[in-house]
Amino acid sequence: MPGGDQTLCLFSGNAALRLATRVGEELNQPLSPAVVTKWANGETRVQLQTNVRGADVFIFQSFANNVNDHLMELLLTIDAAMRASADRITVVTPYLPYSKQEKKVRGREPIAAKVIANLLRVTGAHRVVAIDLHERAIQGFYDMPFDHLTALGVLAQHLQKLGFGNGEAVVIAPDEGAVEKAVILAQMIDTSVAVVFKRHPKDDPEAVETAGFVGEVEGKRAVIVDDMILGGSTLANAAREVLEAGASEVSAAITHAILCGDALERIQESALERLVVTDTTLPERAYDCPKVDVASVAPLLAEAIRRIHRNESVSELVPREV
Repeated sequence: MPGGDQTLCLFSGNAALRLATRVGEELNQPLSPAVVTKWANGETRVQLQTNVRGADVFIFQSFANNVNDHLMELLLTIDAAMRASADRITVVTPYLPYSKQEKKVRGREPIAAKVIANLLRVTGAHRVVAIDLHERAIQGFYDMPFDHLTALGVLAQHLQKLGFGNGEAVVIAPDEGAVEKAVILAQMIDTSVAVVFKRHPKDDPEAVETAGFVGEVEGKRAVIVDDMILGGSTLANAAREVLEAGASEVSAAITHAILCGDALERIQESALERLVVTDTTLPERAYDCPKVDVASVAPLLAEAIRRIHRNESVSELVPREV
């Protein structure tokens, strides 16, 4: 690849092999060989099998499941590259683990997202690349360059191919926290926005019920947008509510498809027409689900890596509104 005098090396933990391979294909750069496995007692074993002295190293990892095992793979790979005299180590973790634990909600709780930032720093990482953080303020936990990309452009292009870029469609924010993403996505595909407002009943503060809609839904093809899907029940309930409000069909566009437990079965049985997701952290079994439609972030990550390697601007990849 032209530009940069350093050797470019791409490594991957076991949870990101599919995505890392696709990024390598975009860059015409195969993954560098490494052993990432376990010893007989369950401890993680890592050995880099290529010379990285003076190299520009990028290490991929995903966190759909077995988060702590995959985190240890990442940390030991960083340490191996640091001890082998890599010049720069960039962590490519599109879905940042523990990013939902970015603040204390109750007393005597940790701030796990800050702990992750500390671990990456002390292990030897020089830079981090992530996509659609649960809270953008998490960047402030990192005392190193942090490239925060968004998959909204990737999702918008995919939705336009499916015919959602016209006045018959509407982008739905399933709660107040998703309004910003919904507005940006709606602008990208040139359509309208609606918002679902929720409330907690007085007799059951932990329950959530729909208080109402703001925006026109009747007769429109609806797309629910959010940053992640975990168990799928919230999304399935939202799809039913949007249909009951008069939408002609309901799909969803989600960046991080973590899909815990029976989430795939729940999505398959739901009122959703389709679930458009990216491959930031998609479990392998999700590729066989008929309702799951994958829009790859590999080209986006490849361009970010290309720019980082050449010491060019990465911020140009992020829409100004984000």
